[in-house]
Amino acid sequence: MELKVLGCHGGETAQHRTTSFLVDGRLALDAGATTAMLTLEEQMALDAVVVSHAHLDHVRDLASLADNRCQGAERPLVIAGTAATIRALKDHFFNNVLWPDFTNIPLVGGGGSTVELKVLEPEVAQEVAGYSLKAVLVSHTIESAGIVVSRDGAALAFSGDTGPTDRFWEVLKETPGLRAVLQEVSFPNELEWLAKVSGHHTPSTLQRELLKFTRKDIPWLMFHIKPSCQAKVERELSKLHEDRLELLSLGDEFVL
Repeated sequence: MELKVLGCHGGETAQHRTTSFLVDGRLALDAGATTAMLTLEEQMALDAVVVSHAHLDHVRDLASLADNRCQGAERPLVIAGTAATIRALKDHFFNNVLWPDFTNIPLVGGGGSTVELKVLEPEVAQEVAGYSLKAVLVSHTIESAGIVVSRDGAALAFSGDTGPTDRFWEVLKETPGLRAVLQEVSFPNELEWLAKVSGHHTPSTLQRELLKFTRKDIPWLMFHIKPSCQAKVERELSKLHEDRLELLSLGDEFVL
């Protein structure tokens, strides 16, 4: 699998983009920067977006992506997520108030509706766009899922937004072909109280997660640092002296 970083921050400035990753040019993990960082041609090539949870920084570009694809795509865009996430998108996003309901708007060139919504049942592997997706519920302020993406014997794990959790690591221990973990960390240690109430990690709480999944051959690709906290979180991560951790930057590309 080929992985490209479209957005890897916990907030937005001129130099920061919110969470979004691209797998093989076809599958997006969250949609914080899918239109901000992709050309129209690249947007039309997408088959699906899997959404970890319904917070705006993870779904915001679904609006402009649906609009663009309505006018130029040849097939519907599948948006997959857990039942609570899909329900939130129906009720509060594609609701003909905040944004048009593109599930009921056909593609201009024909071929079906612009968007199709698909529910992922937790811990049941389901095929979406040629990939096996397994959603695993994690710990956040609303229902949020980590996602295990598998294809052709290789697997990639995406934590989504989460604080300390257990089941995600248990599932990863049983996941064959795992190549990397996309793992969030948001705040410095001095703001652990804020991380706790908002369902996020600090380097200190992350250190405890590292003990739950001890394989040394699996890199942890770190994302979601808040822009105002970037330098401090980076310093605190370096003090963990953990070779598995790699900080992501916009545009980074990996072959897994």
